[in-house]
Amino acid sequence: MKKAFAITLILAMVLGIAVGWFVNATMTPEDAAGVADKLSILTDLFLRLIKMIIAPLVFATLVAGIAHMEDAAAIGRVGAKTMGWFILASIISLTIGLIMVQLLQPGASLTLELPSGEATAGISAAGQFSLKQFVTHLIPQSIVQAMATNEILQIVVFSVLVGSAVAALDDKAPAVLALVEQIASIMLKVTGYVMKTAPVAIFAALASTIATQGPGVLITYAGFVGGFYMSLGLLWLVLFLAALAVLGRGAIGLFKGIRTPVLLAFSTASSEAAYPRTMEELGRLGVNRRIVSFVLPLGYSFNLDGSMMYCTFATLFIAQAYGIDLTIGQQITMLLLLMVTSKGMAGVPRASLVVISATLSYFKLPEAGLLLILAVDHLLDMGRSATNVVGNSVAAAVIGRWEQGRTWPAHPRLSL
Repeated sequence: MKKAFAITLILAMVLGIAVGWFVNATMTPEDAAGVADKLSILTDLFLRLIKMIIAPLVFATLVAGIAHMEDAAAIGRVGAKTMGWFILASIISLTIGLIMVQLLQPGASLTLELPSGEATAGISAAGQFSLKQFVTHLIPQSIVQAMATNEILQIVVFSVLVGSAVAALDDKAPAVLALVEQIASIMLKVTGYVMKTAPVAIFAALASTIATQGPGVLITYAGFVGGFYMSLGLLWLVLFLAALAVLGRGAIGLFKGIRTPVLLAFSTASSEAAYPRTMEELGRLGVNRRIVSFVLPLGYSFNLDGSMMYCTFATLFIAQAYGIDLTIGQQITMLLLLMVTSKGMAGVPRASLVVISATLSYFKLPEAGLLLILAVDHLLDMGRSATNVVGNSVAAAVIGRWEQGRTWPAHPRLSL
């Protein structure tokens, strides 16, 4: 059944590309844009269905997972391991992006006319990172408001507090615990219903993108797109080797098992769209659901490996296109800056572009350079969204293995 669904997703991708190509080749740009606009309705509906699920699913699974932990020490131990892994993964992904863009020099070979300094991409850096903004944004003014706007980081903070309070009670509030577990089960069942519409959404997303941009955009940006995907491939290899070191042969099963959510994230260019399915698949693979419920929501705020790599790669690509050299010191400063700003922008629409805009402004690089990457941003977003899913899946599996035999019983399927 799972294999058949994955095949259906691939067929939807192929059909979407073919239909989009046909529309682009046979219609005027205005007519093609009209077709793409109508197709995008299907994708938007699917993404809205996913967003409808995210908040209650994160809250219920995270509260239940924490409430079942032994004590505050267990919560702190798992949290420390999780954040340590996220910081290490962030450094690696940012560094790979920096090294690869320097080796490949995709910006230096760009043949397009560069936008003037007065041009604007419509992306504001006004909301760039500040310590006060980041810290105050962690705490929701209202959990209802946080859930209504899908502020994952704020929902995580509230859920951690509620789960910790339940775990600290002598009787563990059985009625509340039973309720959140039932909510989690119901939301996972709803997820199954929503996922049945995924092939239609995938077809519409790819068809509308190719219809408006056409396949020719890949030729113009071949160096940039190819170099970025090569860098993502290297990051995937590093993540696989890290999983192999901790999970042994279970790493192979992990990467096979998450292929459906990875395909879903790639084709819809949304990590969020794959969240419920990722949680399901990791549970089937034997990763403890309480660990998954704890690590995945945090990962969606602190461990977006593909998006972080894109920030370094795209920023230096723009600098190369304008013939601007950054010193080693400036590049190291950029890594440190992006380490923090990529977390501060969690939950912001088109977050990667906002972070890049803020970085360009900080280093006084031409902000009009964002126009250079907007044409292929969706194509690159597909790759970085899939990478985000891989990175968070590996994180959950690794933390789960480290915790085996301590807080919860072992899970043999990942012990193969």
